[in-house]
Amino acid sequence: MYTIAALYHFTRFEDPAALKPALLDLCLAQKVSGTLLLAREGVNGTIAGPRAGIDAVIAHLRGLPGCAALGWKEAQSAQAPFGKMKVRLKREIVTMGQPEVDPMAGTGHYVTPEAWNDLIARPDVTVIDTRNDYEVAIGSFDGAIDPGTNSFGEFPAWWEANKARFAGQKIAMFCTGGIRCEKSTNYLLQQGVDEVFHLQGGILKYLEEVPAQQSAWQGECFVFDNRVSVGHGLEPGPHLLCHGCRKPILSADTERPEYEAGVSCHHCIDATSAEDKARFRERQKQIQLARARDAEAREQG
Repeated sequence: MYTIAALYHFTRFEDPAALKPALLDLCLAQKVSGTLLLAREGVNGTIAGPRAGIDAVIAHLRGLPGCAALGWKEAQSAQAPFGKMKVRLKREIVTMGQPEVDPMAGTGHYVTPEAWNDLIARPDVTVIDTRNDYEVAIGSFDGAIDPGTNSFGEFPAWWEANKARFAGQKIAMFCTGGIRCEKSTNYLLQQGVDEVFHLQGGILKYLEEVPAQQSAWQGECFVFDNRVSVGHGLEPGPHLLCHGCRKPILSADTERPEYEAGVSCHHCIDATSAEDKARFRERQKQIQLARARDAEAREQG
């Protein structure tokens, strides 16, 4: 059984590059896989591995400057959610493209999962989903506004074009684990919105703590690992991943004529070139060869 830990923490790293080697070495030594992003504003990522390995990496991260209060959310998986370990250096740990946005200077009011339903049911509250359009497509809170953005970096422009609609309203925002709302609520405060709220711990914490029979959530929640989607209790959902566009699809979608394993689906068949598809086919071929070698090695050993 693999333990999955999703985490983020905003702090000030003077030299993120200096932190990378020891962190990567520890993850590899502990057989932990996934992705961790380091930037001057902090750390973000999802990792998976044995219980002892996750504990060791979390302890290391909490020992970094300003990270003693780092929190994380856990889930379990019978299969390895990631193929390898990556520690990447970034300009931002979640890309919004607004240099003046600083969650450490202030965010919206945190709302616990237990209090969320009452908040979003109020007539003076507008609920906004800050995630990407393909995430919203498979699940969201009932009545939430979908900005229809392809990336988080498009949110400021969407807000600027639509803010007049929300004059006089309190704004409640949510995302998968909470990190995007740390930035989006700070952005709205800077834009002069008086009362901004966001779901503490994100959708994942809500699905973990709020029973299905009391839930205002509809559908599944997209996650950025091999589970693809989860539902209440963080149980794996029914979705697969198109490795051509990294968007969620259902098993029935693999029967559509646009689908080719590792290459395309109905979402992206017209979005990639013939050269792209040829490259994806070669990648898929190498993946299948590697799987065949691994299976043969297990049978022989």
